[in-house]
Amino acid sequence: MKIGELAKRSGLSAHTIRYYERIGLLPYADRDQSSQRDYDASILIWIAFLGRLKTTGMPIREMLRYAALRESGVVTEAERRAMLEQHRERVRAHLADLQACLLVLDTKIAGYAGPDERTQTYDEIPPQRRRKPARTRTTGTR
Repeated sequence: MKIGELAKRSGLSAHTIRYYERIGLLPYADRDQSSQRDYDASILIWIAFLGRLKTTGMPIREMLRYAALRESGVVTEAERRAMLEQHRERVRAHLADLQACLLVLDTKIAGYAGPDERTQTYDEIPPQRRRKPARTRTTGTR
């Protein structure tokens, strides 16, 4: 498949595909008789996996390391597995943080429910502070 079709099917731009190829995230594509890139459809699986790694926050340098190990074949399976296990733990920790944030948001949203639906008082109006009006400082206080 040509780069335009790969872009359409993968959701990446042609520019991004060329960039990923240049830095080593994607293997170099075969070329047809007119020197245009000609990709095998199996590259879509690899691109989807890279997208998952990116979505879960794996830095490009780690993705590059993983891609290089993948290119080296089965002898690197243990190292690739270890990389993915470490990344999974980071994703789990991040997910726990997000779940805690979601709980705070849910609690805050519940506080804005109608007065009859509230089970607690949220966001009560704080006592008013007495502030001096602007430009009423006494001179020489600096």
